Amino acid sequence: MQPLFIDLHTHTSASDGSDSPADLVRKAAEARLAAIAITDHDTISGVEEAQEAGRALGVEVIPGCELSVSSEYGEVHILGLWLPHRSDTLKARLAELRQRRDERNEHILERLAALGMPLTMEEVKAFSSGEALGRPHIARAMAARGYAPDLQTAMSQYLATGKPAYVPKAPFTPEEGVALLLEFGATVSLAHIMLLRCPEDWRADMVARLARCGMDAIEAYHSEFSARDERTCIGFANQHGLAITGGSDYHGTSKPHIRIGRGKGGLRVTCAILDRLKAHRRSLGLPV
Repeated sequence: MQPLFIDLHTHTSASDGSDSPADLVRKAAEARLAAIAITDHDTISGVEEAQEAGRALGVEVIPGCELSVSSEYGEVHILGLWLPHRSDTLKARLAELRQRRDERNEHILERLAALGMPLTMEEVKAFSSGEALGRPHIARAMAARGYAPDLQTAMSQYLATGKPAYVPKAPFTPEEGVALLLEFGATVSLAHIMLLRCPEDWRADMVARLARCGMDAIEAYHSEFSARDERTCIGFANQHGLAITGGSDYHGTSKPHIRIGRGKGGLRVTCAILDRLKAHRRSLGLPV
């Protein structure tokens, strides 16, 4: 039977996922997915391994990444698909973003120490095999030290927005994020915007702002979305002439309730969505 579904939002051990790129592709093949996008945070280092596995297993692997940008209501996430993953210039730009992430991590450890939960950066790095170190790795180190029973508790009680050890990232605006990805020929999609706690008029304005900046698409299908969330995002897409993307936001054991390609069980992102994205890129003279 021909695979009918895809997943355009996944994370590997190159950032805060638990599966190696090859293992993630193997799981995608087992789930009978036709294509996936590797969208690690601020890095494209897992793409090469994933594409090699994809060629062997018959899974199309789209090179991408996820950027975190700042807003008055917290982090907004933006996906870039079809990035030139061998570009040294792009790698250097993403390295600059990871440097900001590293500085933030140091400040988080300072806050944890002030709360009586000291950790060294070496302890945190022991839980990462990739380039992008972040809060999930700190959460794992906290659990290993006994400061929290598990990763999820460490995140929700100490590291999430507004919690005692939370530190915001250095300012990087949504417009800057879109511009960076467009500079490298990506198809740019606003990720899981319905999960952000913000006024509805602000959310609608954010979509409009980024559409004016050249954003191509909006993620309308996500593991945590309700049917109403999906309808709202499809409405945004229709209003602003945006394409639609969708994916599980799979992280492996970091989010054990999320399965690749299936989310919590009901997620279905069809190959037709990928076909329309490719047609959009071809209309712009961009490779697929």
